[in-house]
Amino acid sequence: MMEDEELEFVEDLEAILHLTPEVQLAIEQVFPSQDPLDRTDFNAVEYINTLFPTEQSLANIDEVVNNIRLKIRRLDDNIRTVVRGQTNVGQDGRQALEEAQKAIQQLFGKIKDIKDKAEKSEQMVKEITRDIKQLDHAKRHLTTSITTLNHLHMLAGGVDSLEAMTRKRQYGEVANLLQGVVNVLEHFQKYMGIPQIRQLSERVKAAQSELGTQILADFEEAFPAQGSKKSGGPSIVLRDACLVANVLDPRIKQEIIKKFIRQHLSEYLVLFQENQDVAWLDKIDRRYAWIKRQLVDYEEKYGRMFPEEWCMTERISVEFCHITRTELAKLMRTRAREIEVKLLLFAIQRTTNFEGLLAKRFSGCTLNDGPGKKPETPLEPTNPFLEDEDNVSEKDEDLDRPKKPKAPDNPFHGIVSKCFEPHLYVYIESQDKNLGELIDRFVADFRAQGPPKSGTDEGGAVLPSCADLFVYYKKCMVQCSQLSTGEPMIALTTIFQKYLREYAWKILSGNLPKTSTNSGGLTISSLLKEKEGSEVAKFTMEELCLICSILSTAEYCLATTQQLEEKLKEKVDKTLMERINLTGEMDTFSTVISNSIQLLVQDLDAACDPALTAMSKMPWQSVEHVGDQSPYVTSVIMHIKQNVPIIRDNLASTRKYFTQFCIKFTNSFIPKFINHLFRCKPISMVGAEQLLLDTHSLKTVLLDLPSIGSQVVRKAPASYTKIVVKGMTRAEMILKVVMAPHEPSVVFVDNYIKLLADSNPETFQKILDMKGLKRSEQGTMLELFRQRLPNPPSGPDSGPSLSFSAPTPEQESSRIRKLEKLIKKRIQ
Repeated sequence: MMEDEELEFVEDLEAILHLTPEVQLAIEQVFPSQDPLDRTDFNAVEYINTLFPTEQSLANIDEVVNNIRLKIRRLDDNIRTVVRGQTNVGQDGRQALEEAQKAIQQLFGKIKDIKDKAEKSEQMVKEITRDIKQLDHAKRHLTTSITTLNHLHMLAGGVDSLEAMTRKRQYGEVANLLQGVVNVLEHFQKYMGIPQIRQLSERVKAAQSELGTQILADFEEAFPAQGSKKSGGPSIVLRDACLVANVLDPRIKQEIIKKFIRQHLSEYLVLFQENQDVAWLDKIDRRYAWIKRQLVDYEEKYGRMFPEEWCMTERISVEFCHITRTELAKLMRTRAREIEVKLLLFAIQRTTNFEGLLAKRFSGCTLNDGPGKKPETPLEPTNPFLEDEDNVSEKDEDLDRPKKPKAPDNPFHGIVSKCFEPHLYVYIESQDKNLGELIDRFVADFRAQGPPKSGTDEGGAVLPSCADLFVYYKKCMVQCSQLSTGEPMIALTTIFQKYLREYAWKILSGNLPKTSTNSGGLTISSLLKEKEGSEVAKFTMEELCLICSILSTAEYCLATTQQLEEKLKEKVDKTLMERINLTGEMDTFSTVISNSIQLLVQDLDAACDPALTAMSKMPWQSVEHVGDQSPYVTSVIMHIKQNVPIIRDNLASTRKYFTQFCIKFTNSFIPKFINHLFRCKPISMVGAEQLLLDTHSLKTVLLDLPSIGSQVVRKAPASYTKIVVKGMTRAEMILKVVMAPHEPSVVFVDNYIKLLADSNPETFQKILDMKGLKRSEQGTMLELFRQRLPNPPSGPDSGPSLSFSAPTPEQESSRIRKLEKLIKKRIQ
């Protein structure tokens, strides 16, 4: 029974001491221990085996048992101490809680006492300050009452004084008093319900109305609408009346200003009536001279009468400008047929000068609130490219210079000169006529002087007429931008476009030399004659220089036309910018450049044709040994050395177009050379070696083409070198295939496919013709060629391998006809 009870006790103890992994981990972190007895996975058998690993170790079993008993005894002591220490913890805790509750109750009582005392103190303070507040309110109300009574006294006395001074016309005193009365009356706006206050307000309004009527009558009497001014002139009374008008309704001030200015300018309307000689544009200076004298007279007589802030001098000038614009517009509509360009420009120049003088003298502050219509100022300030008139005739290279800073806006711009805008068609028509005569003079001068001479500085230079044309354009732009930035600028742009095209057609394209003297005009077929010994017409050195000069001029015109378009857009109103477009004219000059390069290419290409024809007719089968380069190669090199240095020197300023010439010539010459190479049949092994040597010589010359005959050797552009290498390498591969033995056939076909990568059976047949194979052998080889062809690639790389395939005769003939028609159309 005892053993059973002990087993149950052990099991209960194990159940009680079984801890969760989280708790066990926390205990290990708080009380780290290396003792195996503290491990959760403690195994008694393993522990005993550790203590007694061998039989000999059992000899000290007594010592081990004693140590364990000592450790158990110490643990029991520790546990007994802890248990005894915890017996009084509950009682101590209850005692501490009771003491804390008592302390809280005492604290609560003290807080309540403090709150009660604070409320009593606040009530006591309110009782003490109640009388003070009443006294403060009484003081404030008393002060307000006294101030209001003072204002009322001042208002009543001021109204009485105002009425008395108004009857006596004591405007000097009235000016100061009226402003004070108005200011005091503002304090009584919330008391208008009181009859006495409302009565005083009505008396003030009546006095103001009476003053306004009285002052207007005084000015009417001093400055009657009809007749001359009174001999007495301005007076102190009128000066003080103006000060009163500043306080009255603004309409009184405006009426005074309006009547005075109308009376002051009445003489002007009489002197410059439509039927007077001085009213016409040729005497427009007299109008501005008259107003200058009137302004001086006003400053002497009336300068001190009107307040300075009224800006009467500026108002008189502005009204004069409005009247002048109206009168001039009416006069020009009546006598429109008498308006000439010089007369119109003279009047506009004098008017803009007068407007500039006004801008220097006045600020323009009266333009918005003064009498009359507000001037129609343009969206942009006048002439954004401010340049001195002396610089208008400078070369058009000035267009490349940085723009000068813009001048301040002129608020008076267009206040008079706007009336000339409907008549600017006269100026536009004049410029149309002048530009037409200028183009005709350019044509006549070109015919008289002839093309630029070779070996001089003129060769390849820009034609002087081009600079003259754009200088004239610049002068017209400056003039027109001063006159108007609206529709006239659009009309002038249309004129510019017209004569840019005429210059391109008559001066540039019209003077390009023809490649043939046949009545049919420019033909390519005439350059492709293959009759042996035939002479092909070549351009002379002067004609080459002329073509280069026209090309350089066209490039200059292209760049300057682009600048012209930008400057026109800057000068014109923003709303009209989209209507300025010179793209068509720039395309025209680009076409002239393209035609010029094409002529240079055709000339050199045609010069090389006889040599290529001679190559195709040489008996290459009978060549016995390989020597120096063949005569036809020498002939081609000779023509290249004759033409290219001249073209390069004359296109020194337009290097990119010389590069274009080299690329176009190479793209034309190499396919033609390969085409003539196919005509060399049959070819022996030695003949093929000779042709390969000649091809290498031509390749070397073509690679050196951009710098041939030049003392300064420059590396050819990479794009050009790539074209030459690709094209001439194909020619070399053709000859290498021809040199290869055609037996065995499979090896020959595979070698052809590897070297040329050309899947066209026609090209393969031409190779067989060059080798001199019979038709029966060619059929077998063609069948084998079709069988050995690899599947065509399906990617984008499939195209380049056929880019240099020689065209068939039918394709070549069709291309020549299309090119011939295109060149005829462009040259006409």
